[in-house]
Amino acid sequence: MTAAPIRTREFTGWHMLAVMVAFFGVVIAVNIVMAIYANTSWTGLVVQNSYVASQEFNEKTAEARAQAARGWKDKLEIEPGTVSFALADAAGSSIEAKGVTVTFRRPAYEAEDETFQLTRQPDGAYAAEHAVRDGLWVVEIDADIGEARPYRVVHRIVVKQGIYR
Repeated sequence: MTAAPIRTREFTGWHMLAVMVAFFGVVIAVNIVMAIYANTSWTGLVVQNSYVASQEFNEKTAEARAQAARGWKDKLEIEPGTVSFALADAAGSSIEAKGVTVTFRRPAYEAEDETFQLTRQPDGAYAAEHAVRDGLWVVEIDADIGEARPYRVVHRIVVKQGIYR
C-alpha cells in the first residue's frame, strides 16, 4: 500500500496580504473608535482665548493672594441630597453674602456640569437641596460679599456615596 501524498500548504503572497490587511485594519479601527470617544467626551476647550487668559494671570494671582491674606475659612459639605457652604472670617464669625453660586464641573467632561444658587440658612451657612453624583468634581463657589469681585473658592473633591466633608 502506498501512502496518500500529504498536501502542504504554501504561505503565498496572498496570505501575507491578508495578514497585513487584517493587522492594519484592526489598528485603524481601534484608532477610529478612540478618536470618536475622544471627540464626544471632551471638547478640549480649557479657556476661550489663551492669550487673554495669560494676560489676566497676574491679576488673578494677586486677587487670590489678597483673598488668602484675609484669613477667611470656608467649609463645603455634601450630604445625600444637600450641598452646604459656610464662610467665616479669621475670628470665626460667619460672613453674610448677598448670594452664593456653586458650580460643579467634571475635570474632563462638560456634559454633567451644573450651576445653582445656595440660600442662607438660620445658622449662617448657605445650602440647597441638590443630589451630587459620585466621582471627581471641581467645585467653584462664588460668594457675593458686596465687593467688585466675588469671594471665590475652588475645591477639587471626590464624592463617595453622595458624601463629601
